[in-house]
Amino acid sequence: MTAYPFLQANIEYLQSVNHPVYHWLSARDFQEDKLVSNLFINEMGLHDWRMDNGKGMFESLPPGGLYGNWLEGDKPDCSATLIVGCNLGYGVNHVLTGTPDSHKVMLVEPRPEMLIAFLGQTDLRPFFKAKKFHILIPDEDYIYQVIRNLDLQFIYGQIHLKSDIPSQQLGPEYARWSTILRGKLENFSLELSTLRFRQNVMVGNEIGNFRKALADGSLKSLEGKAAGVGGVILGAGPSLEKHVPELLKNRSHVLYTCGLQTVPVLQELGLKPHFCVAIDYDKSLLNLFTRLDPDFVQDIPLIYSTKIDPEAVKRYAGPTLPLWTVGGMGTFVMKEHDLVLDAGGNVSVTLSRLLRWCGVGHLLMVGQDYAWINNQSHSKGHHHHSTKMHKRSFHQTTKNMDGEEILTTIQYMTAKRELEDDLRQSPFPIFNLYGGGAPIEHTEAVDMATARKQGILASAPGSVDRFMTDLAACRKQGRSVRFEPRSPMWSSSLRNAEKRLGKLFRNLAANQDDIHKTLLNIELFIKQDPLYLPYLFNETVDLAGLTRAKKRYEPKDFPEFKRIAKCVLKKVREIDRKVCLPEKADHAAA
Repeated sequence: MTAYPFLQANIEYLQSVNHPVYHWLSARDFQEDKLVSNLFINEMGLHDWRMDNGKGMFESLPPGGLYGNWLEGDKPDCSATLIVGCNLGYGVNHVLTGTPDSHKVMLVEPRPEMLIAFLGQTDLRPFFKAKKFHILIPDEDYIYQVIRNLDLQFIYGQIHLKSDIPSQQLGPEYARWSTILRGKLENFSLELSTLRFRQNVMVGNEIGNFRKALADGSLKSLEGKAAGVGGVILGAGPSLEKHVPELLKNRSHVLYTCGLQTVPVLQELGLKPHFCVAIDYDKSLLNLFTRLDPDFVQDIPLIYSTKIDPEAVKRYAGPTLPLWTVGGMGTFVMKEHDLVLDAGGNVSVTLSRLLRWCGVGHLLMVGQDYAWINNQSHSKGHHHHSTKMHKRSFHQTTKNMDGEEILTTIQYMTAKRELEDDLRQSPFPIFNLYGGGAPIEHTEAVDMATARKQGILASAPGSVDRFMTDLAACRKQGRSVRFEPRSPMWSSSLRNAEKRLGKLFRNLAANQDDIHKTLLNIELFIKQDPLYLPYLFNETVDLAGLTRAKKRYEPKDFPEFKRIAKCVLKKVREIDRKVCLPEKADHAAA
């Protein structure tokens, strides 16, 4: 096909590297007749694409002036551009040829025929091979995993999202995917900010909890044990006060679960959950215990993320069970020994994932409002309870299911969006006992009468009691995991590296390449041990600032390396002291 001179070469390359987009294209009808009839040369002498209305894509939008601002921004060498819509390649090629090789360019094109047309116009193999250009299949989970690998671009550069205006003439899916990508970027920005500024606290807590968590038991045996159980996730939104009295009138045979912060609210309302979960890692969680009655929780199991403050686990008066979560030691070293869950950014997501892993038959959301209702922020008893809320600069508005405007925040909307992304993956319907807040996508809104009539507030006979018996048995499944201390070897290696760098920095002009190679080797060394890596997140990011975000080294970079190395050794020694205990100390801790 002479109109597409590079199509075969590009497709063959994608096939040779087993690229996901090759399989995506192979599974779709890319309307070959359109490839033959829709490509033409317009009156301006430019390649154009005939749309369904008979007009050319660029007849009223010449490409010359459309992409001038697509190259704006600081630090292009360590930044990235995400593009939605490729047309025939005018915008994509403008960015590919106008940015440094280290600049990442990523494309989402929802229409297979347009992607084929684009692949036929430009030889993209050099950009593929240089790992500069990446085509993403239009799948939300796949795209989010790619975005999560852009941490260095977020920290040391910029992430640009460009929506191709000519492509938006083809259909609404382009605007929809732009909205999806913007949401994914906002989510990751919040997640990365949390990691960057709180990773030391989270993994530090996990190190402090390590030996107690091993002794407290394991959730691993619970997989699939909740068959037939109807699960309820109780949030602390204002509507909880309305719904709990109705639930108490005829206590149903369902599994009531909630976050630890919601327990004081339920204590106030008189509804005891079967278990609660805690994932918040900062010390503000400790304030909760001034409002928590020890007698009320003495028989409520707490499933705690190993990243919460160790003092919170000690203060809890009821039984405790550990939950290893992604992003810390569990990511690498515990996955062979126990359940390791991606807890997400809020406890409702954690509960949804945990309950589905346990095998519940269905889920009902209660008190999940993500907004203020009648100026009330939370149900009474919650530490953020307020009845005098007024719109401020950091607030937003959204609409409830009746079309009425209600008050919310970016944080609420981010949490709701993350929950919706999670619920989208559920193999069964999720129900929402709606109370007037923000609608939750991928749930069916129901009232109390409907929930009872449809059996949403019911479980298979005996299933809840069986599950709770299995949960109690998990506390008897403590285990021992042993690691060898490595700090002496790390200390020696980093001391030798510092000596070598010290010599190289004495003649900066002549040793730029050797400094770079030495720092790359040190970076590889620091990343090689999965036990230490999660706690060294900030140090690896700081070191990447020297290896990947620097064009030329200066005298001040050597003291920066020494600071990083000092922090690394301090953390490695702390892990050795708290995790790599000698056998006698191990038995004493257990």
